[in-house]
Amino acid sequence: MTSRLTMKEKLMEARDRKTALLATNFYNAETLRGILEAASELRQPIILQLTRSSIDYLGLALALAMGRAALEQYGVEGWIHLDHASSLDLVERCLEAGFDSVMIDASEADFAQNVALTRKVVELARKTGANVEAELGFVAKLGQEENSAGLTDPDEAARFVRETGVDSLAVAIGTAHGFYKSTPRLDLERLAAIHSATSAPLVLHGGSGVDEAAIRAAVARGICKVNVATETKDAFVRGVKREIQATSDIDLRNIFPPAIRDVKELIKQKLGMFMDASGRV
Repeated sequence: MTSRLTMKEKLMEARDRKTALLATNFYNAETLRGILEAASELRQPIILQLTRSSIDYLGLALALAMGRAALEQYGVEGWIHLDHASSLDLVERCLEAGFDSVMIDASEADFAQNVALTRKVVELARKTGANVEAELGFVAKLGQEENSAGLTDPDEAARFVRETGVDSLAVAIGTAHGFYKSTPRLDLERLAAIHSATSAPLVLHGGSGVDEAAIRAAVARGICKVNVATETKDAFVRGVKREIQATSDIDLRNIFPPAIRDVKELIKQKLGMFMDASGRV
């Protein structure tokens, strides 16, 4: 379903209303179906995310077409977002294909290099009107150790947004990608300071495994987009393993549906974090 608002506009609306949008990665037709069934049942918007690895797996044209067709079929307001791109080449390809939003991740480079690469992406995206997200600070990726020294500095965040013109900013406040070895402690005071320093909608990466109270507290302090990926694929894979162990049936059309329902229930739970008593985000 085509949204009446661009993703830029929707994120600014979320910022003004002190709420957030759920952004979740999909990996195949089954995870996509589970996500959209959840969003459709709750009548909530959703951001569908694709990484380079998923694009390489599915093919760019097919992945984008799948996302667009699913949003239309289920009547869900949504957008397609490129998550964690590290190269201009991939960003250009996705912008040309019609993505609603792209993320350039140069967070492991120094500040000047991050600014320079992000500014180039912002200039490219002006041709299509796509939203541009960047990351400042260190949000540990899979296999990396968490590092509290890399948390986002509020003054640097303000300067980064000013110098790049980026539309939304992923910040490091204590989360990490993948499952946590211990309960993450979010630096909410730092988040509030970043929110005060810049008007750009803020993004929380590493949302998998963060409890609802912490997510709600982060949203109250300026987070407008919450990313969930690890839990989505984990729910599906666990469901598939369970069904394979329980049956000798080789028909994937019988094995996959319970796992799709697992994804749906997970996403319904995640979407519920942003809904008020009236069911609005």
